[in-house]
Amino acid sequence: MLQNKIFYNYLIEIFKTFLLILFGLSLIALTIRAVNFLDLIVENGYPTSIYFSYSFLNLFGLFPKFIPLSFLIAIFLFIYRHIENSEFLILWTSGLKKINLVNLFFNSSLIVLSFYLIFSIYITPLMLNKSRQLLANDKYNSILPTLKTNEFNDSFKNLIIFVEEKFENKVKNIFIQDNGNYLKKLTPNSSKNQITNIIANEGIVQKKELFLINGQIISFNKQSKKNEIIKFDQLGINFLDIDTNQIKQPKIQETSTNKLFKCVFKNEINNNFCNNESKKEIIPALNRRLSLPLYIPVISLLCSLLIMKSKKIYYKKSIIFSYCFVLLVIIELCIKYTGLNYITQIIFLIIPFILSLFLYIFLRDAFSKEYKSS
Repeated sequence: MLQNKIFYNYLIEIFKTFLLILFGLSLIALTIRAVNFLDLIVENGYPTSIYFSYSFLNLFGLFPKFIPLSFLIAIFLFIYRHIENSEFLILWTSGLKKINLVNLFFNSSLIVLSFYLIFSIYITPLMLNKSRQLLANDKYNSILPTLKTNEFNDSFKNLIIFVEEKFENKVKNIFIQDNGNYLKKLTPNSSKNQITNIIANEGIVQKKELFLINGQIISFNKQSKKNEIIKFDQLGINFLDIDTNQIKQPKIQETSTNKLFKCVFKNEINNNFCNNESKKEIIPALNRRLSLPLYIPVISLLCSLLIMKSKKIYYKKSIIFSYCFVLLVIIELCIKYTGLNYITQIIFLIIPFILSLFLYIFLRDAFSKEYKSS
């Protein structure tokens, strides 16, 4: 009964540290990313509400990335602190076997593994998909932030805008090139082979509309090689129906696990998403969601080497931590290549089971020898 209570307190301590480290690392990474997300406001004209919602939803995409490292630090600090304070000696002197403590660490890793799977399979793709939908709705407030002085702006698809000066909502010396035939209504003879250029001396921006003053429309027909010039005193252009260059199609990490499975195993080929080329990226994504967490129990068993009685250099605390950290790095490097062929997929899936079995047997035999020699 006392042993169960001690183990319960140990589990609570491990998970408190784990969650604290996980949130800390994720928030640091989110802070760095949030700086880049400011482009949504500054350059793309989205409201601050979209910025904060998008940043918050991306936090769920960071959690799985830091779960293995957070668990490594948490379990290592727990064991190291209790060894330094000689707290485990009470357990050994009371007759508790070290393998029982290893079982505790292993069970804690299984809980973390389940936590990882819940996020990577369900929560993370769902939240990232919602973040993509926020941007896909094109809920930007104004085109004014997208207009940079003395820069060719390509925030809108097949539309290039250049302004020489900008003050508040007024712009001067404007050049617009339409390669997508968006402005075909402005010319009497419009065709798919036409490129429309607009030059104006001044302009006023009102949310999603641009009012040009004193300029001309130059239409160039690719087939006839002829230009047509129309001068105007005032011209209004509405950007409401013009597509932005913001990516609207969900990326692989933003796609549901079920959809990825159907693409790989049911061969549901879709030219917009699922094709033979994209499968090379989908398989590593599935391995990251499903196979990578299988290495978390390996980390718990490697950290269990800390409680062994040995003065050999490869059992030192810093060396054992290096084993775990190098393992995580190797996993990250190898997972990218699991989509190359079937053999690499099988090897990546089998290795954690082999390592876990080997380490557990090794620890059990080592502790058994320690018990007999004591």
